[in-house]
Amino acid sequence: MDNTHDFVEKLHETQAKDEQNRQKQGKRLPAKKLPSKQQKNNQ
Repeated sequence: MDNTHDFVEKLHETQAKDEQNRQKQGKRLPAKKLPSKQQKNNQ
């Protein structure tokens, strides 16, 4: 049973990290998304 418990624990950690990354990238809250930089030679 230890293996199952460890697997579930790791899975929950991974899901939490994924959720934080999604929020940082602005997929959940588009208003928080950082503006993309335009290249100067792109007129």
